[in-house]
Amino acid sequence: MILSGEQIQQTAQDEAAALEHVSTSRPFTPHLEVWKVREKVFLIVTEDDPDLQIITVKADPLHADALQRDHDSITPGRYLDKRHWISVGPGPGVTKRLIEDLVHGSYDLADGHHPDADS
Repeated sequence: MILSGEQIQQTAQDEAAALEHVSTSRPFTPHLEVWKVREKVFLIVTEDDPDLQIITVKADPLHADALQRDHDSITPGRYLDKRHWISVGPGPGVTKRLIEDLVHGSYDLADGHHPDADS
């Protein structure tokens, strides 16, 4: 089953809300929900276009390249550094487990639990 954009966003928000030291705000526009860990962004949920319900997460560049190669609906980050961020929308292979893993990985990178955390 392919997740809808709404399901991707809800899964990401549910995972992010369960993590420690997390805050959420809308500093740029009411249509972008920004999730931070210790004041560092790790998730952006785009809500301004019903046809483009995506999330944007931090990712190790090699992992990001592999994900983009394997999934047509995973693209370079929509708003941020294209090397260290990816945007994820509905498509084949984008599962609830993948979204949960991406949110956790992004959280760890932003929180400094990875050698490339400052990238």
